[in-house]
Amino acid sequence: MSRPARRPRVSDDAPEPAPTRLRYARTIARLLDGAVRVPGTSHRIGLDPLLSVVPVVGSGLGLLLSLSIVWAAAREGVPAATLARMLAHLALDAAVGAVPVAGPVADAVVRANERNVALFEAALADDRA
Repeated sequence: MSRPARRPRVSDDAPEPAPTRLRYARTIARLLDGAVRVPGTSHRIGLDPLLSVVPVVGSGLGLLLSLSIVWAAAREGVPAATLARMLAHLALDAAVGAVPVAGPVADAVVRANERNVALFEAALADDRA
């Protein structure tokens, strides 16, 4: 009969693990904004510029996924002012992304989801301090 695995000791000054909603937001942001490195460069692109090539449906799907990051932040208790900034990033991203040729290029450069995750992380850090 084997013994159960021992749990590692955690010191009092060890950082708290990220909440599940924050991990989810990081995953979605990486998928949309930086999933694949462009060969020969250090630039990364995600699904957002690829989705915006498909009119209406692709942009709508990208926006829904982006809104799920804001929803996760709201559920985690991020202040309303921060949520408003996050929504402003998405509104700007959606408006620029709607332009036929420049939209996908702008989606590859403007990383609204990564900015929103940074705001999410900062709000949680402020809350813990």
